[in-house]
Amino acid sequence: MIEACALWPFRSKSRDGRRRARPVVIGERQIDLQGQPVSYLLKRSSRARRVRLEIREKSGLAVVVPPSYRLGDLDSLLREKQAWILRHLAKARHAAAVPAIGDIRDGDLIPYLGQSLRVTDCRGDGSPSGVTLTPDGLLISGTSDAHRLQSLLEQWYRSQARSILRQRVDCLTSRLGLGYGRIIIRGQKTRWGSCSHKGTLSFNWRLMMVPEPVADYVVVHEVAHLREMNHTQRFWKLVAEECPRWREHRRWLDNHSAWLTAGPVRAG
Repeated sequence: MIEACALWPFRSKSRDGRRRARPVVIGERQIDLQGQPVSYLLKRSSRARRVRLEIREKSGLAVVVPPSYRLGDLDSLLREKQAWILRHLAKARHAAAVPAIGDIRDGDLIPYLGQSLRVTDCRGDGSPSGVTLTPDGLLISGTSDAHRLQSLLEQWYRSQARSILRQRVDCLTSRLGLGYGRIIIRGQKTRWGSCSHKGTLSFNWRLMMVPEPVADYVVVHEVAHLREMNHTQRFWKLVAEECPRWREHRRWLDNHSAWLTAGPVRAG
């Protein structure tokens, strides 16, 4: 048997709070998966009952085997899971490539609706604190505190989400003859959006970090729930009518969710 998990970030304690026994490192190995050389760290754990695959943003793939496992069987087992391994390694590379909001520095690029905005840091010039979108990128001013910078950037993303997503919702609901209660911008860890039975639409502010057509798909998905509070054939027919490339956009979200939210995310 095999257990696969992508860790964002690594947990050093079990769910019951007890510290895990550290596996013994056997060494670094390499295997060819779908024509790609993949390096991994091989470990043996006295607590493992099955082979466990772990993928982390910085260190990549680690393979943990039980004490009595025959290492000669490992290559065939890894090839059985090669699609999962390659998909999550790609997510890890994205996560490592994009700077966290709190680590943004002058000249860094941050994502905004499919664009890359270059950050210009004017925090020490005495200007009022704020974030301004300019033709040249994103201007940050008025604070020298890293935590305050993180807060300012998140507030700016939330403000953009509130304005842009509301426009999209109003346009779509008007065309479909639907009504909704209100729109809430949140920072969910496991959802891009949701629709309640009272017609409240909730959206993740991180949608401002994805390509515009992908964000539009999430809007279509949640607005469609105002008519069909389910995932039946009727629901997906409505989604397809408004967003013919919805499968492509959903795959984009699946492949990039790790670097956006440090975890798997889905449309509700």
